[in-house]
Amino acid sequence: QVQVVESGGGLAQPGGSLRLSCAASGNIFSIYRMGWSRQAPGKQRELVAIISNGAVTNYSDSVKGRFTISRDNAKNTSYLQMNNLKAEDTAVYYCNAIGRTTRGYDFDKWGQGTLVTVSS
Repeated sequence: QVQVVESGGGLAQPGGSLRLSCAASGNIFSIYRMGWSRQAPGKQRELVAIISNGAVTNYSDSVKGRFTISRDNAKNTSYLQMNNLKAEDTAVYYCNAIGRTTRGYDFDKWGQGTLVTVSS
């Protein structure tokens, strides 16, 4: 079993910063890709940022230049540093991990999500 747990959400003011963390645990052999998506009220889920196990990153246009995704392979953890936050960044943020277990099975796991609210 592989579990993914996000943390670090909360309330921030416009122009402020927050750092989200995502920890994957269980019988993990390798994680190929970790990513963050978000879903605002009444909107579809949007892919925000992804990072490969080779640290190649990709961002949505809406967060490029403001958000930075990183990962610690030794800890099976991903981070999303969010700067210059805007009201439209308000959403539930979900972490995703894709990889292979020690038994050779592929996995594609999502966390429960963490709420980010940007408001003055």
